[in-house]
Amino acid sequence: MKLIQVFGMGCARCREAENNVREAAARLGIDAPVEFVGDLKVMAAMGIIGTPAIAVDGKVVLAGSVPSAAQAAALLEKFA
Repeated sequence: MKLIQVFGMGCARCREAENNVREAAARLGIDAPVEFVGDLKVMAAMGIIGTPAIAVDGKVVLAGSVPSAAQAAALLEKFA
């Protein structure tokens, strides 16, 4: 795993998703940067129409909902 991205506009739901992803990555010991992306052009280019969204190594793995830390960990484990 090289990069984890959380996409959103900076709303409370998107920041909650970012926090949960960061917590999950830390808990799993994943040594990959977690980046918050708020650029609409980047989101459109990746086909994201619902936020928050999460991508791992450029592949969107979740969109339109806020994962709990446990759900985020389950997503990240698939790519670790």
